[in-house]
Amino acid sequence: MPNVSSLAASLNPATPTDMVARAELSEIDASAKWPVIVFLLSGLAWLLIGTGFALISSIKLHTPEFLGDYEWLTFGRARTAHLNSVVYGWSTNVAFAVAFWLMARLSRAKLRHGGLLIVAACFWNLGVTIGVIGILAGDSTSIEWLEIPPYATPLLFVAYALVGVWAVITFRFRKSEHIYVSQWYLLAALFWFPWLYSVAQIMLIFEPARGTVQALVNWWFAHNVLGLWFTPIGLAAAYYFIPKVLGKPIHSYYLSVLGFWSLAIFYNWAGVHHLIGGPVPAWVLSAGIAASLMMVIPVVVTAINHHFTMVGSFSALRYSPTLRFVVFGAVNYTLVSLTGSAMAIRGFNEVTHFTHFTVAHAHQGMYAFFTMVMFGSVYYILPRLLLKEWPSATLIRTHFWATAIGITFYWLELSIGGWIQGTEMNNANIAFIDVVQHTIPWLFLRSVAGIVITVGHVAFAVNVGWMLLMRRPAGVTAPTLFHSPTPLPTPSVR
Repeated sequence: MPNVSSLAASLNPATPTDMVARAELSEIDASAKWPVIVFLLSGLAWLLIGTGFALISSIKLHTPEFLGDYEWLTFGRARTAHLNSVVYGWSTNVAFAVAFWLMARLSRAKLRHGGLLIVAACFWNLGVTIGVIGILAGDSTSIEWLEIPPYATPLLFVAYALVGVWAVITFRFRKSEHIYVSQWYLLAALFWFPWLYSVAQIMLIFEPARGTVQALVNWWFAHNVLGLWFTPIGLAAAYYFIPKVLGKPIHSYYLSVLGFWSLAIFYNWAGVHHLIGGPVPAWVLSAGIAASLMMVIPVVVTAINHHFTMVGSFSALRYSPTLRFVVFGAVNYTLVSLTGSAMAIRGFNEVTHFTHFTVAHAHQGMYAFFTMVMFGSVYYILPRLLLKEWPSATLIRTHFWATAIGITFYWLELSIGGWIQGTEMNNANIAFIDVVQHTIPWLFLRSVAGIVITVGHVAFAVNVGWMLLMRRPAGVTAPTLFHSPTPLPTPSVR
């Protein structure tokens, strides 16, 4: 494993490998600074907004009269506003920011036309704002993951067009001859998302398909947004930051390529298993089940690659905030993906379908995996853009433990409660109203977990705000770690 000094050096934005590399990276980071910061701050604002809606909708599940006098805060609107705030507000904004920085770094190319990206950020967040306000006003389309009203979507298309142009330009002017696996995932995700979103908008909103096809397209889109948009961004970050922090290469490049192509081939079909038992052609369901089970291949391959990269270096988790968040997310990627494959088995699906088990599963994927990896990425990227360190290790520690414990408890208790709920619903001797009553304690615990997670979000927001507002200290500071390794590397001039 890398010694403590080399670990601290790898985390220190002031520690160059050599003068040429240092100058090159400084230019790249300077070119990416404002576009990345704009998207990050926009995402953070939406994270806090989405957290507020999440708490409101969660409390309403066990205390329906909570804020019951406000039409625009009914459960249906608050929950939908939460979903769209975190998916298109927080998650997509932070995905863009991390993708920009990673692509520029891996391409060894300055981020060109950064002003276009700032314009894209304005259009994107204006579209999401109009969409969420429309949802609260009652204009939701009622199509899951596509609830934003049609009058807001053109702004999203304009924004993404600018992002797509940037991606092509940056990759075209890359200086690195080698295409890293993280770039594979980033480029694929930036291609897959507009394909998924445009097809779904056409077939469900603008020229709606008929009958069963609507359900197929809806689940094809909803499942693939997680698997072919957010998952590749999260894996790209994990493949970059784990070896970067440890100062050693990924265990196997060939395994990473196998993982990428098996994800690309199989995931596209997997969402159909959510329609097991529905009026869907049997061959379509069988294909979806088979693809879901085949997803074990990229998941196991990726888990092996990450685990063997970490072998001998697990003690680094004591020091690095980035590594701790990213490894937590990587472990949950394995768990949530294997659970997803299990949910495609008909006997398992009969119990978990239409229960809170699926809610726990969705949050484990979007939060315990993707969002935690993004948190870790921000802890690495922001000091290199602002040329100053995080002001408080205590706030980072609070952020990690509150979110890690909160989402783990959320997933565990809701999975148990959902399984009990499904078992009781399949028992003809138990009245449905009794099943509903039995879920209330689990829903109360869900709100408790949400409050714990909120503490972590507030700590994160305070730390980001503090970092932005504080003066850059004279000289060079050591990286902000959970513990102070001894000896620290000798500071060098930035």
